[in-house]
Amino acid sequence: MQNTHIWNKLYIHRYKVIFVLSLLICATTGYGQKTRWVQKNNPNYDDKKLTYGFLIGLHSSTYQLKYSDSFVTPDFDTVHSVVPAWSAGFSLGFIVNYRLDDQLDIRLTPKVGFYEHRLSYIYTDDTPREDILVESTMVELPILLKYKSQRRGNIRMYMIGGVVPSIEASGKKKTEERQIGINSSNLSIDAGFGFDLYYPLFKFSPEIRFSRGLVNLLNDNGTTDKYGAPLKRINTNTITLYFLFQ
Repeated sequence: MQNTHIWNKLYIHRYKVIFVLSLLICATTGYGQKTRWVQKNNPNYDDKKLTYGFLIGLHSSTYQLKYSDSFVTPDFDTVHSVVPAWSAGFSLGFIVNYRLDDQLDIRLTPKVGFYEHRLSYIYTDDTPREDILVESTMVELPILLKYKSQRRGNIRMYMIGGVVPSIEASGKKKTEERQIGINSSNLSIDAGFGFDLYYPLFKFSPEIRFSRGLVNLLNDNGTTDKYGAPLKRINTNTITLYFLFQ
């Protein structure tokens, strides 16, 4: 019934909808015509073989869990579930970009990322809910391929993807204080898209990238401790908004 009501409303106001769509099409066409004649900033920037820069990343990350077979045994009959939560963090790094041809680059972006991961243990009895916080500082070396569209005026869209090996830079004491055993290295696959915006003195690129961890972060010690025993596998999922300056 709700869908029918919506379609009836659209039918009643069909002329208004057509008018608005026509305006949007005309505006888009006009902007496309304008960008053909706009003065190009840094017109020879993309001719450089090697370029450098720096980046700032704002991310939200969470663990993806897989329960172990022992989770359904009587040993854990009071554990209702283990729930991961999304947590914010940030990263800082550098850009080394090598131009392969007009539309393809290879890019290294060594960076340091600051992560927080939260796990909530919910019980079926009177045991209060327990929240576990895993903090880590990761040194990451993304190796990426960047595929670019044709430049239109001072804007260019691109897609980017690759692999990201990383290792934890936290101290030994911090690792020992953890309530769950987590490996100190990770390997993830990244994919995303962004826009190159050309200015007279630099190039600015906002970018969204999605990351999926490939390595099981739960180590052997973690599978035997109180909080790791119900789990078989832990992977990372991260969404990052990057601001790149070159």
